[in-house]
Amino acid sequence: MALKLTIISVIIFIMNIPFGYWRSNVKKFSLQWFLAVHVPIPFIVLLRIYSDIGFVWYTYPFLVGSFFLGQRYGSYLRTRMLELYGNVSSSIFTDIIRSQGKKSDR
Repeated sequence: MALKLTIISVIIFIMNIPFGYWRSNVKKFSLQWFLAVHVPIPFIVLLRIYSDIGFVWYTYPFLVGSFFLGQRYGSYLRTRMLELYGNVSSSIFTDIIRSQGKKSDR
């Protein structure tokens, strides 16, 4: 059970990085901000159901923590990309591809 919980926590962390990146570029409490925070939740519920970890009380600190850490790390990555490359978008995937082109120009 501990291994499953760890794997699901890592998946949730990684899944939330793009959403945190997006969230950090929009106005707080706007529709886009609301979507960036809440769109991953149904996927997390499905992960909980299909992984058989269920909704036991001791799983909440791990999964909620990995959710918020993923959001926070995505926001941090956007800040770093902004410092390194200047103009960045709301999409981490687009910005990574663009940064590869800028890196080859150097």
